[in-house]
Amino acid sequence: MKVAVGIILRDNSVFVALRNSKQDQGGLWEFPGGKCEASESVETALVRELKEECGISITGCDFFKTISHDYGDKLVELFFYKVTGFDGEPVGKEGQEVRWVAFSDLMSYGFPEANKQIVVELMTHY
Repeated sequence: MKVAVGIILRDNSVFVALRNSKQDQGGLWEFPGGKCEASESVETALVRELKEECGISITGCDFFKTISHDYGDKLVELFFYKVTGFDGEPVGKEGQEVRWVAFSDLMSYGFPEANKQIVVELMTHY
C-alpha cells in the first residue's frame, strides 16, 4: 500500500493530527496524508489528501524520504514530503485533533512505528 504523507512546516514547528481511536494505529499522532488511489501518483495523492484532511492547497513541497514498514497485517510504503508552502490554514477537517508542535517536543507525542524515524530526523535537523 502506497501512502503520501505531508510534513507541514512553519516557524520551527510541524503540523500533526491525532488518529481516530477507531482507525488502525488509533490514538497515535501522525503527519497528515493518505493512501494513493490505484492510478494516482504520490504527488497527486498528497495534494488531494492534504486538501481533504487539512483544507490546504500545497504551493511548495520537496520529497523527503520513503520508508517501508511491515505492520504484520500489511506492508506500507510511506512517501514523505516536506510541505514548505501552502494556501489556507491547516485544520482537522475530519474532526481529528490537530496542533502545531515544536520540533524539540515531537518525542513527547506517540507516533506509529513507521513515523518514528522521521520524528528523529526532524528533531536532529531542525
